[in-house]
Amino acid sequence: MSFEKQFDNPFRIEISFHKVIEALEEIAMSDVDFRANYAKGLLAEVAKVPELRTGISDLSKISEHAELIRHLLADLFPTALSKNEIKAVTIPFHQIIFNHTERFQNILLNAGPDFDMGIRDFDEHQFYVMSSCMILKFYYGYDVDFARPVFYDIPEADGSVKHYRILYNADFLEIFKTDDAPDITPEDIALLIDNFDNFDLWKEKFPVDSWILRGFGIMNLYDNTVESAVSLLKESLLTTEKKRDENDTDVLQGIFRSIFKIRNLRLGFAEFHPEEQKFRVANFGSHIPSVLLGGKMERPYEEICGCSMDELVTDAKYLAISDVKKFAEDFPEEKDFANHLLSQDVQSCIFAPIMKNGRVLGVFEVVSSVPKELNSINANKLDFVLPFITDTMDRYYSEKQNYIDAIIQKEYTAIHPSVYWKFREEADLHTIPENADKPFREIIFKDVYPMYGQIDIKGSSVARNEAMQRDLKLQIEMLLNLLRDLSKRHKLPLIEQHLFELEKMEGQILESLKADSESIVQNYIFNEIHPMLDHFRSDAQIAKKIGQYESQLDPAINMVYKERKNFDDTLSLINKKMAAVLDKKQEEAQEFFPHYYERFKTDGVEHNLYIGASIAPKKAYNPIYLDNLRLWQLQAMCDLEIEYFRLRPGLPYELDVTSLILVYSVPISIRFRMDEKRFDVDGTYNARYEVVKKRIDKSHIKGTGERIVQAGKITIVYSQNQEEAEYRRYIRLLQYKNRLGNNVESFEVEDLQGVTGLRALRVEVLYQVTPDGENYTFDDLVKELDLKP
Repeated sequence: MSFEKQFDNPFRIEISFHKVIEALEEIAMSDVDFRANYAKGLLAEVAKVPELRTGISDLSKISEHAELIRHLLADLFPTALSKNEIKAVTIPFHQIIFNHTERFQNILLNAGPDFDMGIRDFDEHQFYVMSSCMILKFYYGYDVDFARPVFYDIPEADGSVKHYRILYNADFLEIFKTDDAPDITPEDIALLIDNFDNFDLWKEKFPVDSWILRGFGIMNLYDNTVESAVSLLKESLLTTEKKRDENDTDVLQGIFRSIFKIRNLRLGFAEFHPEEQKFRVANFGSHIPSVLLGGKMERPYEEICGCSMDELVTDAKYLAISDVKKFAEDFPEEKDFANHLLSQDVQSCIFAPIMKNGRVLGVFEVVSSVPKELNSINANKLDFVLPFITDTMDRYYSEKQNYIDAIIQKEYTAIHPSVYWKFREEADLHTIPENADKPFREIIFKDVYPMYGQIDIKGSSVARNEAMQRDLKLQIEMLLNLLRDLSKRHKLPLIEQHLFELEKMEGQILESLKADSESIVQNYIFNEIHPMLDHFRSDAQIAKKIGQYESQLDPAINMVYKERKNFDDTLSLINKKMAAVLDKKQEEAQEFFPHYYERFKTDGVEHNLYIGASIAPKKAYNPIYLDNLRLWQLQAMCDLEIEYFRLRPGLPYELDVTSLILVYSVPISIRFRMDEKRFDVDGTYNARYEVVKKRIDKSHIKGTGERIVQAGKITIVYSQNQEEAEYRRYIRLLQYKNRLGNNVESFEVEDLQGVTGLRALRVEVLYQVTPDGENYTFDDLVKELDLKP
């Protein structure tokens, strides 16, 4: 039978020892009698098996004549070195291996009967190309460098894996061309060296079984475990976050077990935050546990540290403990730290600080449940690997910082992504050394069309004052009841004085709340009432009543804060939800055409939009994008109104909202104000737009006392007839889509300071469409659900 093929092969394999036999024939003819006699005797035995010279293609012949082959190769496999060398006869890159040294046989025996002898990361394509390259080099003499490191990963009896580098000796191999092999021309070689990945081309030029590989090769292995493990570690650490999976920790653990030759070795890592003096769980890649943290997400440094940990973090030295129990006995001051380790079955351990540019990034942990397995000697093996871990940690923290900066950029600054390119362009100029001292140029976008909208809390100032009034009234009444009880037990004129003053304050608050009313009442209670109450805590009955009073106070400010808290929470919830909805919809709107967007949370949510060719100069701008954005804005305001009505039943404080859109068809310029770190309109002429924005929502319908904004309706303020016509078209579309009601009001807006001639449309929002097609306006729902308007 022929040799079994692992893959398709351009070679027909013939194992032949003709070169060794020829060398023996020369020795047999030499003058050294004992050598000649040995060679003659061995040649006589070889002559009985002619296939040893002509070529063996049947694997069974190798096994049948194994003893004779061993003697034939005795000069190449000295008996004295059999227990030291890891060596065997092979054909390069093939799984034909025999005549192992004793050490090699023991390694395979320890690997177990199920071990498959395969080269690491070696596929059919690589095998075929490298076999073909052997032909190019040894037959055609073309010096193609096909050498690459190849490895065997062979398990040990204890479960650890050792990595062996394979070295081939091909001195005893010859290559012969058959009639089936096409001639390889220089043009073919030029084509092949540029097409490594074209598997079909290699098979075309070197067909299967078209060449003969005769002879044998010698394979030498050397233990490359540490170097190979370090290489695998680098490969694993360089893998991008997206490609990592939950097995990464197991892979790393296997690598370190190979390096330290410890079967039960475990790894850990804890981030160190010097600003807060805390250790925290690291969240990069898959989850890596930490024995320092002991299952917690974070722990203060002082909770863990002893003198040894101080040395670890401060002096950046390895902390190696070979026997944790003995460590606790020898250093009583470290007992808590040692018990913390023992509770996690850590009997020996190494802690290594990960440092970059003088900063401790974290602590790398190598631990074992067997005493003495880890110690100060094998801790030095970390010198090989810590630089790679340090670079990986540094890269991770850099990426993390970039991500944090991106969040800050998005959530906390005025530099919107649509205009970020302009800031980057300017900053990039200042990275050139000769520009470093030049002043920064102002960022200006000319000829952009502004759009403004707001969803505002109706009567927020009044609602806030009412909440304050109720809180102050409740606290004063509680104090009045407490002081009345106190005056019955302690007849002091001062108590009567406080009763009189509190009753007067209550009357003033109920009559009219002033700007300083809250601070006056609060100062009086803090400076006059509370100190007096503290004096009477020795009276058990009064102390009980004082405790009941204090239980109604907010611990943060020591005042009744129930109604104001409900109001603040409601305002915060409305703003957060409205801003989130608007931001989400803005992401979709940016797909139409890039435009600048900013929003502000006040008593409601305001937003500014600016669109124009200067915002995205690399894209073709058309006025259709402005029309599209205006329609989008109107739809977005409908969505915000509907979202608020869904939110309203669950709010702790009952409030209404009003919606407003300001239409402005004259292009303006906006400039980034360096001192304020935000965009503003540029120039006196453009300031008219800002004046309108700031005053329009509080204005009235001309000739009346009615506000232009109302709950349940969207008000659209404009100044030109074509703007009215445009928005009436949008309204008709949204009416058709059951988003807006049929009732559209039109009126003039009262004159503002320096601004006249404004007009407005006001249209109802439809909040719900029932299965039978019935639409509800805000007023309908208020009546239906018996809500307070």
